[in-house]
Amino acid sequence: MVQGHHPAPPRTAGAHGVVPSVVPRPPGPDALVERVAAAASSSPVAAGPEQVTGAQAIVRSLEESGVDVVFGIPGGAVLPLYDPLMDSTRVRHILVRHEQGGGHAASGYAHATGRVGVCIATSGPGATNLVTPIADANMDSIPMVAITGQVGASFIGTDAFQEADIVGITLPVTKHNFLVTNADDIPRVIAEAFHIASTGRPGPVLVDISKSAMQAQTTFSWPQQLNLPGYHPVTKPHSKQIREAARLLATARRPVLYIGGGVIRAGASAELRALVDASGAPAVTTLMARGALPDSHPQHLGMPGMHGTVTAVAALQKADLIVALGARFDDRVTGKLSSFAPNATVVHADIDPAEIGKNKAVDVPIVGDLREVLADLLPELAREHTRHGKPDLEGWWRQIDDWRETFPLGYTDPDDGHLAPQHVIQRIGEISGPESIFVAGVGQHQMWAAQFIRYERPNSWLNSGGLGTMGFAVPAAMGAKVGAPDRTVWAIDGDGCFQMTNQELATCTINDIPIKVAVINNSSLGMVRQWQTLFYNERYSNTDLHTGHGTRRVPDFVKLADAYGAVGLRCESKADVDATIRRAMEINDQPVVVDFTVSPDAMVWPMVAAGVSNDEVQYARGISPAWDRED
Repeated sequence: MVQGHHPAPPRTAGAHGVVPSVVPRPPGPDALVERVAAAASSSPVAAGPEQVTGAQAIVRSLEESGVDVVFGIPGGAVLPLYDPLMDSTRVRHILVRHEQGGGHAASGYAHATGRVGVCIATSGPGATNLVTPIADANMDSIPMVAITGQVGASFIGTDAFQEADIVGITLPVTKHNFLVTNADDIPRVIAEAFHIASTGRPGPVLVDISKSAMQAQTTFSWPQQLNLPGYHPVTKPHSKQIREAARLLATARRPVLYIGGGVIRAGASAELRALVDASGAPAVTTLMARGALPDSHPQHLGMPGMHGTVTAVAALQKADLIVALGARFDDRVTGKLSSFAPNATVVHADIDPAEIGKNKAVDVPIVGDLREVLADLLPELAREHTRHGKPDLEGWWRQIDDWRETFPLGYTDPDDGHLAPQHVIQRIGEISGPESIFVAGVGQHQMWAAQFIRYERPNSWLNSGGLGTMGFAVPAAMGAKVGAPDRTVWAIDGDGCFQMTNQELATCTINDIPIKVAVINNSSLGMVRQWQTLFYNERYSNTDLHTGHGTRRVPDFVKLADAYGAVGLRCESKADVDATIRRAMEINDQPVVVDFTVSPDAMVWPMVAAGVSNDEVQYARGISPAWDRED
């Protein structure tokens, strides 16, 4: 039997829900629709059914789904799968050191390539170790299929050894999940899992398969069509809503395009660029949308929100029209919601209807795939320009340019003799170049990487945006490098985050995955320390990690790198920053870990304190723009 569980309520163009389903994300092999049709004519499966075990059926199903790599760890309940997996010539298995690493690696692979990432774990603790990466993928709308072994069907519910109800546990953090206890159901369920994960609003799908189903004999038959009643995501937007959005954009005096990660998930960056050019409107890109519009574009104002640019924050606050594309009005963007963009008419386009109006009241809701939304909006906007003329945005741009000049992104060198982390990260971006992939952990280094690296293309910036998962960077960078082996991949990590998942350096060394890790080592839990500085009277409770300053380093990251078979470098002087980065860039046959000893007192600015209005953005400590807040 198969049990399917849907989370409630459904979600949007960025995470989970039982509504999403759309055209496949580029490069396409993730959606089963075309693959099923092709299988009928070209696949050996079409020649007729064959007798296999359930475990063999899983491997065959992965092959038919276009999977080329999976990340996992074997264990008792999933052991039947690992035997036939060894014989597959089409699916590469990468043995990770912790299930969390496998989940984040699958996520990094998916984010870098647009394809579905796959991870495997055994029952009980193996499966529960996947909960964090599944929840992470869910928040950030990453297409992922997690396959877990389960105890034999007759033991389910008896508290058997290494039994955990992973379907129930992950119910709130998956787009959909399945429990399979009949081997005959395996091909159909896996086909459905890949289709659900990759269509509509992408997200993680869990397939929990009992050991008895893996060991049973079955007839393998790849489904020729998918039957998913109730799963019909709307991809084509309503023409009336498109016309109204075009009219508003053509007549607004202070418009802002608010770009979210859904644009990247939809593969709609080219269409977005066309809309930005045609509209003449300023655009902001959220933490999850960095790279959706090139930073070099003159209409790009940078990142909005808690640590966004003053210009991006101010533009949203003063806008008379906000066109939100694949964004979810997250609290880190809006600040105090009741005071966010008080005078703006709101157009909100998203693949997930549950996101529209969830946080911010919307005047023009548009449900649809963003690539189709933008393709329909462009000609309508041209017609409105013919009817009304191009809008006069000269005064708006004059105001924006004044903010840009007055409040540019910047930093001051620390006076304690340590490196400025902003300088280190900026130079990594400049030396490595825009064709590289940059993956961040969570905290100060994440914000600095979002601020000081210039992103010129989509899928070049990976981070844990919604869940904020420490330990994300190293395994996600590993997965990204597997998916994009010809690109340089940097993990920009903190000394706290790095210690959570650095065991995956062993995976990288053994499997020839030469990622580069920049440890921004301030010897503390940096973002927590910043909040303790600002809001807790500099009482630094349990944030000193003892990793970088003084004579005692616990651990010594250079020695740790060496122990894992990686190259360890250390940089403590500004004069050595460029040479150290270039040395790391020269090493392409091993992982590299660079320990950058930075100031513990460096802070992320600008900043909007949690729960206050974006009007109160601070450019630096105690310094706020002096605009008329009643205006």
